[in-house]
Amino acid sequence: MLLCFSSSHRTADFDLLERLERSAPAVTAALAEHSELVAGSVVVATCNRFEAYLDIDDPLPSARAVSSETVIDAVSAASGISADELRRASAVYCDHSVAEHLFAVSSGLESVVVGEGEIAGQVRRSLESARAAGTVTSDLERLFQVASRTSRGVKNRTGIMTAGRSMVRLALDLAESRITDWSQTKVLLVGTGKYAGASLAALRDKGAEDVRVYSASGRAAKFALSHDVRPVVEGGLLEALGRADLVVTCTTVTDYVLTRDLLAEAAAQPGAAERRLIVDLGLPRNVDPAVAELDGAELLDLETISIHAPLEELSAADDARSIVGAAAAEFAAQTAEQAVTPALVALRKHVFDVLDAEIERARSRGADEQTEVALRHLAGVLLHTPSVRARELARSGEAEAFVAGAAALFGLEIEPESVRPRLSAIDDQTA
Repeated sequence: MLLCFSSSHRTADFDLLERLERSAPAVTAALAEHSELVAGSVVVATCNRFEAYLDIDDPLPSARAVSSETVIDAVSAASGISADELRRASAVYCDHSVAEHLFAVSSGLESVVVGEGEIAGQVRRSLESARAAGTVTSDLERLFQVASRTSRGVKNRTGIMTAGRSMVRLALDLAESRITDWSQTKVLLVGTGKYAGASLAALRDKGAEDVRVYSASGRAAKFALSHDVRPVVEGGLLEALGRADLVVTCTTVTDYVLTRDLLAEAAAQPGAAERRLIVDLGLPRNVDPAVAELDGAELLDLETISIHAPLEELSAADDARSIVGAAAAEFAAQTAEQAVTPALVALRKHVFDVLDAEIERARSRGADEQTEVALRHLAGVLLHTPSVRARELARSGEAEAFVAGAAALFGLEIEPESVRPRLSAIDDQTA
């Protein structure tokens, strides 16, 4: 049974999401400790959501409530957030609704800005991390692979990715009302990861030319060289911060990069800018909210930006949701077909065992090769209709009828599928 614990901008405030994001490694480890219940897990932690996708061993409907509570308790213990608070700020999806939810998430339909392009890569990297940790099962692998294909289909067949805007571009759109001339704006970019690269591209699209980059981990020079910007030299943060009209932060550090005292000291330097806009795109927050108390400082953080997210552009969103719904329905149908696989395997084994015995008997009586070919063809023809019918019954929710019928008619001993194996390393079929 698939289960998803989801806490996102739709259900929780950014403070809680920040606490969950900080606890992602601990939550992953805590879920792995419940191996009697959790066969595998993939944790997706982004700036707007924290989700744990789980493969639960017990498929019975009665196990859903128990599983949900166990997962919430595990997340609570690992994050230090009370179970009651998590229940109020989260949603739990089970069975087929898990696929539809993930497909919508990876397609950008559940983002703060509908259609934002970063989420598909974040979901893919979450799967890669889970593979490296050895927590992916075959069912989770299939779920995430289909999610990746679905998001590509949404991107290629609808206008949702262009109708919506990324968080970076939305933030800069909001900043535009404070900036008269992007070409003359002195920008300090804090961060050197992929999000920083996206931020720099968005800044250049606006016309920004004077951009410096700072990295607390010492990666600024390498980033600057590959992106044709100026690095902030060691010890030069105060000067760079003081001259900046616009500061954009987008790092994954857990401590504040920009504090009230640091900004106050930078603003007091000779020749420092009188006013500056600070855009904090980090989660956890990169900027102490107290910086907004300083004269001449204005702060845009994720929570503020999300309030200004545009409404869905209905036609593109509707088309995208149709694709997601169809993909989820097909995923559910294929999952249902797996329920009859053990019965089909047992039936084929029974028929071919009988066939092999008859072929041996025919050979002992002098039958030629054409007789064997004819017998094998007959067996294939006889198996075709039961195989097709089995899948039809499974897709209509009647898999048990086929399994029971095959067992009764042929006296088969049908073993249920074994526990899904964990996959520690699988080539990314969607690359």
